[in-house]
Amino acid sequence: MKVLLIVTVFSLVGSCATSKYSTKIETLNNNIKINDSTTISRYANTITVPELRKHLYKYASDEFQGRGTGEIGQKKAAEFLKNYYISEDITSPINDSIYFQIIPKSYFLDETKASENVLAFIKGNEKPEEVVIVSAHYDHLGIKDSIIYYGADDDGSGTVALMEIAQAFKLASIEGHRPKRSVLFLHLTAEEIGLEGSRFYTENPIFHLNKTMANLNIDMIGRVDKHHEDINQENYIYLIGADRLSKELHLISEKVNNAFVNLELDYKYNAETDKNHYYSRSDHYNFAQHNIPVIFYFNGVHEDYHKPTDTPDKINYNLLQQRTKLIFATAWQLANRENRLILNENL
Repeated sequence: MKVLLIVTVFSLVGSCATSKYSTKIETLNNNIKINDSTTISRYANTITVPELRKHLYKYASDEFQGRGTGEIGQKKAAEFLKNYYISEDITSPINDSIYFQIIPKSYFLDETKASENVLAFIKGNEKPEEVVIVSAHYDHLGIKDSIIYYGADDDGSGTVALMEIAQAFKLASIEGHRPKRSVLFLHLTAEEIGLEGSRFYTENPIFHLNKTMANLNIDMIGRVDKHHEDINQENYIYLIGADRLSKELHLISEKVNNAFVNLELDYKYNAETDKNHYYSRSDHYNFAQHNIPVIFYFNGVHEDYHKPTDTPDKINYNLLQQRTKLIFATAWQLANRENRLILNENL
């Protein structure tokens, strides 16, 4: 009887704790309001299919030779991104004009040559020292056996999405809607060889990591995976990591989606038991390691993943546009909210 009594007491305590936690989550959810809906929609609509297509056909072309880390094609891609931000009058957070964060050859453990992350930002008008980072890796597999691996989806799709998101924030700023917090557009190198570009950034941050509110990381958002092809459902995006460190981030993400885009948010790969381990396989992971809330946006793998046949003609540009709008609207909401995100450890 005593043992039964102890078990019962612990069950009651556990039930009570669960109930209190659920109440806190419900309160969090009720307190989240989507602000500036008209303004967000206005600038989200500047993200267009023709511009995404134009950028990607250029970016995933022979000219950039598959963008192998440290190789000529990757250097050309870095210059392309730099020149884009200069043409859009979007400055760098490094002395306003230094768009490259150089990663020396000595940082890499193999024979990889020196490389660089590419950074641009919109300075916040109320809390400029705090930052929301939107990232995508811009490297790919380069040339193998004289064959170019174009990487249109991986991660050309994320790269051009980031370019369009930056342009939308810039247009808003010009017209008097500068975000409260700074927004960093971070093009990361060396993802394909072990997330090295993001690791270097987190070890040498431009903005203090304790002032970094969240990282929204984009890696492959231009295609439809086999599972969704089989069920004839292309209006989706996989989200990974949103609730791992901040349930509030997950709730904000869902509300933004419901308000603006209404994609199916698929959490299949967010399970901690996911055998693919996608949570630790893209650049957001290095930010999560520093307790920074993250969302990884992903369309899943497809038959052209890491093959030379990953070309821009196979991208679903209308879907890429919708997914990019979702990420823009989420970044906008985070950059303009009053308070920092509540971490799970503080619930």
